[in-house]
Amino acid sequence: LLGRLFSEERAGGMSSLKLYTYPGNWRAFKALITAEYQGLEVEVPEFDADTTTKTAEFKKLSPMGKVPVLETPSGPIFEANAIARYLARVRRDTDLYGRTFYESAVVDSWLDFCAHELELPCTMWVYPIIGYMPFNPTAYAKAKEHVAKALATLDAHLLDKTYVVGESLTLADIALASALVYPAKLAMAPDFRAQFPNVMRWFDLCVHQPQFVAVVGDVVLADDELPAAANSGAAVSAPAPAAAPAKKEEKKKAAPPAAAAAAKDKEEKKPKKQEKQPKKEKAPKKEQAPAPPPDDDEPKPEKKKDHPLKILDKDAPSPFVGDVWKKIYSNNPPEVAMKQFWEMFDPEGWSLWLCRYKYNKENTKQFMTANLVGGFIQRSGEIRKWAFGTMFVTGGEDFGPEPIEVAGLWLLRGQSVEHLIECNDDAQHYYWTKIEAPVDDKMKAFVSEFWSNDVDLFLEGKKVTDGKVFK
Repeated sequence: LLGRLFSEERAGGMSSLKLYTYPGNWRAFKALITAEYQGLEVEVPEFDADTTTKTAEFKKLSPMGKVPVLETPSGPIFEANAIARYLARVRRDTDLYGRTFYESAVVDSWLDFCAHELELPCTMWVYPIIGYMPFNPTAYAKAKEHVAKALATLDAHLLDKTYVVGESLTLADIALASALVYPAKLAMAPDFRAQFPNVMRWFDLCVHQPQFVAVVGDVVLADDELPAAANSGAAVSAPAPAAAPAKKEEKKKAAPPAAAAAAKDKEEKKPKKQEKQPKKEKAPKKEQAPAPPPDDDEPKPEKKKDHPLKILDKDAPSPFVGDVWKKIYSNNPPEVAMKQFWEMFDPEGWSLWLCRYKYNKENTKQFMTANLVGGFIQRSGEIRKWAFGTMFVTGGEDFGPEPIEVAGLWLLRGQSVEHLIECNDDAQHYYWTKIEAPVDDKMKAFVSEFWSNDVDLFLEGKKVTDGKVFK
């Protein structure tokens, strides 16, 4: 029933999603990144947060007048985690909310962990650095200590894992990584990061995904912990109560230019005060500017450019719809799904490709090879709408002299693998062989063997020890 309701809602207009937030709001990162993974178009309209959020009309969307808030065809959703959960559930085939009910519950566990154990101390640590709140040495030190404690827990959890939950990236990874973007850029010095090697390995993997880059830009790690007192200035430490409110306004004025000047230069010249008040909550914006100011502008132009495959869909539409095939594959036995595939397949608009890893001789550990495949799947997310495939690891150290090998079979929009290689550099490390059309019965059986296989079965006569589906 839940899946049917989501399907109906998508059919009713998922393209009309609007997220109200200010630029650089770390609380909105998780929603925007999730939308990137789901292939959803979310409009982020510009609005005067200082005045609009206080209106009765806006409070119909967000009762407390806070952002982010998502406007959907069915009504508004407020609170960052609720928005991210909603977007993660819109498409079940991406497994962003886990592959099973149990995994979904574990994702929720880490979302709560992030909200209670990480996000709050991170803000208490970073906000004084960017001048959003006064510097209190005791609170500052305690916040840093709490962040370290939370990261130690996460580091231990990631010791033998690539992702926080399961074998692929989920909303848990998105939420946790989003909370760490500004601390990593402004507060976490190299010696601090060195305490958590597993966290930093995982964080580096996440923020280099194209879906993250499209939202947060390049994340340049801090060379040193920026001094809170210096950024807050003497005004922060001055005890004069009458001057305190004015000083807070000054901080806001200093912050907007740092985080939003590039995008709203003209608007700020006229109503500086109005735009700087909303940025009370825009603390993270201020952080984005000190590191790489141009980063905020780079993702926006990229979004405006249509992907070549999107253009191909317009110029040369194919009767074969990838999303329809993925639903058939997910909801039917292999023999039923494959029969329907060959009835639907459009060899002029799509092509089939066999890939084999070039360096199979270097595979010495099964779990490391499985991680290699998992990373390949994740890095291919940019073309999810126009691709489908399976990747398998055969063999392992427990199978004697049998080598550990990686092979896969992909369905791609168009007649080349260039777009997969462009979005995923790892694709260059594979040999790609096109399965020419028309596909005879022998090759149909070969394709079926790849797309119907599973762990502990056999592929090309070799024991399957790990497998991933990209859909």
